Amino acid sequence: MSVVIFAPSPVLTVTVEGHSGSDDGDVHVHAGGQGVWQARMLRRLGVEVTMCCVLTGESGRILLHLLRDEGIDVVAVERPGRGGVYVHDRRDGERRAVIETGGDPLSRHVLDEVYGEVLGAGLDASLVILSGPASQDALPADVYRRLSADMKTAGRRVVVDLAGDRLDAAVAGGAHLVKVSDEELVADGRIEESTTEEIIAAMRSIHDAGVAVVVVTRADKPLLMLADGVLSEVSTPTMEVADHRGAGDSLTAGIAASLSAGGTARDAVVLGAAAGALNVTRHGLGTGDAETIAKFRQLVSIRDVAGPTAASSLSPVELARRVEPS
Repeated sequence: MSVVIFAPSPVLTVTVEGHSGSDDGDVHVHAGGQGVWQARMLRRLGVEVTMCCVLTGESGRILLHLLRDEGIDVVAVERPGRGGVYVHDRRDGERRAVIETGGDPLSRHVLDEVYGEVLGAGLDASLVILSGPASQDALPADVYRRLSADMKTAGRRVVVDLAGDRLDAAVAGGAHLVKVSDEELVADGRIEESTTEEIIAAMRSIHDAGVAVVVVTRADKPLLMLADGVLSEVSTPTMEVADHRGAGDSLTAGIAASLSAGGTARDAVVLGAAAGALNVTRHGLGTGDAETIAKFRQLVSIRDVAGPTAASSLSPVELARRVEPS
């Protein structure tokens, strides 16, 4: 099993952590960004990963070494300029941004180059993940429609964890699975409030547009999945949170790992939920070991709220009543 990740603009991350008994801090330098965190978790789950990306300037050269040190196969288009970087100070326990930049937008020529690399690598993979860029203006949203459509034509399933125009584009292109949060649905104007009724209606809309599997996370509430007309609720154990960031990317990676190995949507969301639950207990984003994640799977519960007939005939209000505890 192998997965290709389109990660247009990875980020060089520098985090200063507190050092016990000293005013000095420990400096941690890592590769970061959505696609990187997904790739990291996939590697922890034993999946071969090829990351197609654009690496820019000095930060890009450092990123290339960091990614390869993690065992990620990198297919990179290199260019001059300013790459994505953030420096965070966590010495007082809270994350404070010193500097954050998404880097320079991708030029048409660079986009053509990395697009071709994704197509070529995707044909040799079981599944393709399309991840978001470090900045909003990095690349046109239509790239996600084109990639989704071309991968679908080539018989490859596409998994996306996107929002806004990029999500709309990937859905229009024929993505197989969409993962999105309720907060993103509100920000995108797909729902007005994060009520179960509105979320289910939005999931139906995405599902009816041709997406086979729709997964919506709801912060500390059980996530919802609509797969082939069946609505399910997935509950995970409540863990002490060290860092909530990266949990969604770990969820997406777990889902992709299972699907790439031939698992069902139910198998995939359970593994993804276990990976996400473990990740919040760690400071490292997209981290955790496969053995512990396998044990966490036993703590994840999934129940069908409505089958395909009921899901298509009941109103979102009626479905929501089945989801919410009495």
